[in-house]
Amino acid sequence: MSKKREQLLQRSELLFSHQGFHAVGLKQLIKEADVSLMTLYNHFDSKESLILEILKRREKRYFESLNMASRSDDLSIPHAFTEAHLKWTAANKANGCMFLRAKEEYNSINDEVVAFVEQHKTHLFQLFHKHGLTKRESLRLVLLFEGATSSAEVFALNEVAEELRYSVQALFPNS
Repeated sequence: MSKKREQLLQRSELLFSHQGFHAVGLKQLIKEADVSLMTLYNHFDSKESLILEILKRREKRYFESLNMASRSDDLSIPHAFTEAHLKWTAANKANGCMFLRAKEEYNSINDEVVAFVEQHKTHLFQLFHKHGLTKRESLRLVLLFEGATSSAEVFALNEVAEELRYSVQALFPNS
């Protein structure tokens, strides 16, 4: 991958995460990524294709962190996933869910972005189920993670983390 492409992806992800997708224009993207408009269009057909690539990369990193946590011998699957999710939330400055933000901003504008976000949420459910949780347990854990992610935008992360851990322990007492 070219250095300029990587630079554009990293800077764009930060901008979108902090400001939203529509609030960030192409001029701001190229200025802050220190690339030309031609460079942007050499790598991406549109702003939306840039957004999709960012979401795909972000999903890959998130799932890698969950999969790595699932190998823990010290924690049960629900607890290991919870700790990985909290670590991810802290590392991403508790800015909420970039995937849901993309769906909100592109809901009736870009079906490909919306479909990818929905697929991402389904993949999360499937990952939990693949690791031995029932469908019901998988959905409960997804709901807890979604609630914790959005709550971390408003409440102190340490308080959200404490309550998420408490809720996971209450739902999975024998694990």
